[in-house]
Amino acid sequence: MIIFRYLTREILLTMAAVAGVLLLVIMGSRFIRYFTDAAEGDIPASILGTLMLFHLPGFLELILPLAFFLGILLAYGQLYLNSEITVLVACGTSPNRLLQVSLVPATLVAMLVGLCSLWLTPAGALHNAVMLEEQRSQLDFSALAPGRFQDFGGGRTAYTEGFSDGEARMDNVFISERQRRRDGTPESTVTRAASGYQTVDPDTGSRFLVLADGERYSVDPGRHQAERLEFDTYAVRLSQAEDMRELDSPEYASTAALLGNDSLRAQAQLQWRLGLPLMVFVLTLMAMPLSRVNPRQGRFAKLLPAIFLHVAYLSLLLAALDAIGRGSLPVVVGMWPIHGAFLALGLAMMARAQRKGISG
Repeated sequence: MIIFRYLTREILLTMAAVAGVLLLVIMGSRFIRYFTDAAEGDIPASILGTLMLFHLPGFLELILPLAFFLGILLAYGQLYLNSEITVLVACGTSPNRLLQVSLVPATLVAMLVGLCSLWLTPAGALHNAVMLEEQRSQLDFSALAPGRFQDFGGGRTAYTEGFSDGEARMDNVFISERQRRRDGTPESTVTRAASGYQTVDPDTGSRFLVLADGERYSVDPGRHQAERLEFDTYAVRLSQAEDMRELDSPEYASTAALLGNDSLRAQAQLQWRLGLPLMVFVLTLMAMPLSRVNPRQGRFAKLLPAIFLHVAYLSLLLAALDAIGRGSLPVVVGMWPIHGAFLALGLAMMARAQRKGISG
């Protein structure tokens, strides 16, 4: 038990360090992308923390298998350099026993990866997709930056000089819209108002921007005439309750829903989610022979080949995910031959190590 706790602690501590670095890099990259969108007014800065939090399971399901793989390589590589593995084998602890010890933390990591891939990741992806879709489908005061012209999609550009009444009312509002008339002819409209505020119709759920004391100009391209309308109060519909597209992609569906869905994309997504926990055990099997190094090689000697193996494994799974969704690869075949091939590779590496006297 002392040896078991010692080896498990070494693996998990190394894995935690690797996972922390990888998570920091990936989340930093995604945060910069969202922060750029917030700076441009595409999304409000207040939702950045929520978006990153719900992205976390999706990051972890990909980072943890690699981190555990590298954790075994680095932890056992250091034990080989310090001749600790040699002492353990001399005391009757065979490297095959070390593999059995490694499978215990591998099971814990696989359970965590399965929790993310089967439940947390799709739920978080759906939450973020709904949140971002709401921001794209409506002109929200929280996404407006005073003193800047901001494009909100759909041919609409808005500007406000500032806010008042606790940011509930806009001052000196400008809205430019490009749209088409009922007969299909293009039309450009420009609306200017002294103030405006946002409201939602309780009956229909439609969102309106109510403008006060302004003018509205309508211009048809190619014509030298324009329509001018003065108003005391004018309501501009920003979005309808039914405008939001239905988020029915298999990426956002629960695992239970995928089990009852026979579509190609749903079955591809299901195999992807089920394969990620299995990937942890396959990588553990390959990591054991790769971790053996001699003092002259250093603990990082086989790190590059190991990363190449992981990249190849993950790339093939992603290619199979796309091929199954397009119908190029039969669902019955699916991703299982890829897992089987790398499992066979791991077994072959273990057998080669046994022939060399590394394990047995």
